[in-house]
Amino acid sequence: MFLSFYPIGQHEGMRLLIQRVLEASVAISGSVKSKIGVGVLVLSGFEEADSDEDLAWAAAKLARLRIFDDAQGVMNLSLQDIDGEALIVSQFTLHAQTKKGNRPSYIRAARPEHAAALYNKFVLLVQSELKKNVGTGEFGADMQVSLVNDGPVTIWIDTKQRE
Repeated sequence: MFLSFYPIGQHEGMRLLIQRVLEASVAISGSVKSKIGVGVLVLSGFEEADSDEDLAWAAAKLARLRIFDDAQGVMNLSLQDIDGEALIVSQFTLHAQTKKGNRPSYIRAARPEHAAALYNKFVLLVQSELKKNVGTGEFGADMQVSLVNDGPVTIWIDTKQRE
């Protein structure tokens, strides 16, 4: 028998909050773990039902998303086109449910051991798409994230909605 925490059709999928940045960094216990220049800061949240297909789709979408200005000032260039950098940070709170009460519920977020595996696989897929290393946070750590949002441009992606 299949048991699910979610009503049928209620899977939200992997969530990405993508911010175009001039620079970004993540520190743990006062020490900078990763720092990037022009590119994207990606906050990533995973749910139990996320698949390899979801991860691959999200990595390709991230690399090809045209959110950088061309010579005419039109958002027509991708992270690949500008040879930009990426900093990917896991953030389970992207799956917060706030419908009931005032304390968010994170029941839709993947269990930590599963989410860590999904996060690590996603990082590898993005590196493959960009053909370069990407910056990361540390899964489960208390992190301080700094950024200079460029634009500001902030994009929300949900893999189940494909938007």
